[in-house]
Amino acid sequence: QVQLVESGGGLVQPGGSLSLSCAASGSFLAIDTMGWYRQAPGKERELVADITSFGLTNYASSVKGRFTISRENAKNTVYLQMNSLKPEDTAVYYCKTAYLSTSYWNREVWGQGTLVTVSS
Repeated sequence: QVQLVESGGGLVQPGGSLSLSCAASGSFLAIDTMGWYRQAPGKERELVADITSFGLTNYASSVKGRFTISRENAKNTVYLQMNSLKPEDTAVYYCKTAYLSTSYWNREVWGQGTLVTVSS
């Protein structure tokens, strides 16, 4: 079992910056791809960015050039640095992690979500 603890988020003005972090803990053999998703009111959850265990990154076109995803494998933690925030970035941000369980099953787990509000 893997648990994710997210931190960061909050209220920021347009053009501002915020940083999110998500730490995985529990029993597992390996952590694979870690990513951030978001869900705005009335919209479906969408991928923001993800990063493989080797550091390969993937970004939604709407955040490319403004957001940066990174990870510390030794800490099983993924980060999302969000710059030049826009009101349309307002959403609940969720961390998702793929991992190999102790019984050799490929599994995924979601964090509880953290609210990011971009407003003046």
